[in-house]
Amino acid sequence: MKLTTNYLGIELKNPLIVSSSGLTSTVPKIEKLESAGAGAVVLKSLFEEQINMDASTMLKESDYPEAEDYILNYTRNNSVDQYLELIEKAKDSVSIPIIASINCISSKEWLKFAGSIQDAGADALELNVFILPDNIHENGYIYEQLYDDILVNIKTKITIPISIKIGQHFSNIPAFVKNLKGMGAQGVVLFNRFYAPDIDVDTMTFTSSEVFSNPVDLRQSLRWVGIVSSLVKNINICASTGVHDGKALVKQLLAGATAVQVCSVLYKKGPEYLSTILSELKEWMKKHNFNTIDEFRGRMSYKSIPDPTMFERAQFMKYFSSIQ
Repeated sequence: MKLTTNYLGIELKNPLIVSSSGLTSTVPKIEKLESAGAGAVVLKSLFEEQINMDASTMLKESDYPEAEDYILNYTRNNSVDQYLELIEKAKDSVSIPIIASINCISSKEWLKFAGSIQDAGADALELNVFILPDNIHENGYIYEQLYDDILVNIKTKITIPISIKIGQHFSNIPAFVKNLKGMGAQGVVLFNRFYAPDIDVDTMTFTSSEVFSNPVDLRQSLRWVGIVSSLVKNINICASTGVHDGKALVKQLLAGATAVQVCSVLYKKGPEYLSTILSELKEWMKKHNFNTIDEFRGRMSYKSIPDPTMFERAQFMKYFSSIQ
């Protein structure tokens, strides 16, 4: 039975990728993930906002305004140097692909560092981008253009494959993904799981909502994996959010995913649970007489099923009005 898949031009021993998180922040953790069966890992993101925040904190503590440039450059370079060291050590310690990740809100900050990430040995780069559309004076396409700018500028600095992890808050997701492909993205990750604020009504303070995904969150990406994989050619789709067992992995592959990212379930059940998910995948393939993933990938995608409207249905009560 062959579980290999080709993601971003890189052959993975299986389609299970551990997504960017604290689980992938150190070499010992990555070694455990490889031993448990991970096909690849996405390193914990290098956050532009965090670097800027750290620099601002240092500036507030400094009595010398003329030291601003030094502090800004030191903070950025120190953070990047640590990240490059993580890439190099991970590549020396494990055999699975190492995908770097940068969380950016602008393109200029990363141009000088993108080449260094490639030189450190990263097999690919995942751009983790979310720009909150909170300006009522800007049209929606302006925000999409920012994604294009980040991607295009970084493409001029590196040759390793690039995927871009996006949210689902776009007016036309297939068209947006097609545009990203035209700008040079080899893959997209559907979807990013963003920080979501909540309110404590007793203290009237802001808190964070549930950090981890739940199995029901699979519905957020399954529809769009099935549609985008059918409508946008020659781009790899990596499914993310809500994958908590082998059955969810199978569903995303049937919908057309090239690879699938997992995270929350590993926090809850430990890295070794990767082997359980893979065992469930193998059992399902054996039951249905599949020897390779390519034999069934996309079998339940938008273009492959007799009634594509199954992916298009949006009005709950129209189709489930009999439920009392």
